[in-house]
Amino acid sequence: MAVNKRRKGYSVQKIVITGLFVAMGVILPRFFPYPLGMSFLPMHLPILLAGIICGLPYGLLCGIIVPVISHFAFAMPQPPMLYAMICELAAYGLFTSLLMMLPLKSLYTRLCISLYGAMLLGRIVYGAVNAFFFQIGDYSMQGWIAAAFVTSLPGIVIQIVLIPPIAIAANKAFRDIC
Repeated sequence: MAVNKRRKGYSVQKIVITGLFVAMGVILPRFFPYPLGMSFLPMHLPILLAGIICGLPYGLLCGIIVPVISHFAFAMPQPPMLYAMICELAAYGLFTSLLMMLPLKSLYTRLCISLYGAMLLGRIVYGAVNAFFFQIGDYSMQGWIAAAFVTSLPGIVIQIVLIPPIAIAANKAFRDIC
């Protein structure tokens, strides 16, 4: 008699893997003190990977939990940046998960569409939330572009270079899990 490992659509393996991504999301930024973290985006890597590898709702929850734990454990990020980061990282987890569901045969194509789409949509959410908190008149398009794309260019390059090979390796390793 086979034992059913899944209950209500959740798997213990995905929960454990998501927990590891949460830990990485809290610990990685400690190696990039302010303002380096704003350029290298170390908190974003585990969230994007959680969405790609574990899917919904794990990527979304990881994106919400990581900045909250980081705020309470290390007082970073500070409000109102905390609220913008919760929304941005939750968007990363949500959109990577949703875009990975596209019915494409090629894992690499699905992975790239998921990654690039989530990176763009997450930055749009980040800009919208910042515009709300900083008043639309005080937060300009130039400010958003500078923060979301120019300052963070090293982090964007790191995400584009590291995430696809890590996700492909994880897909092979966790084929039966995720």
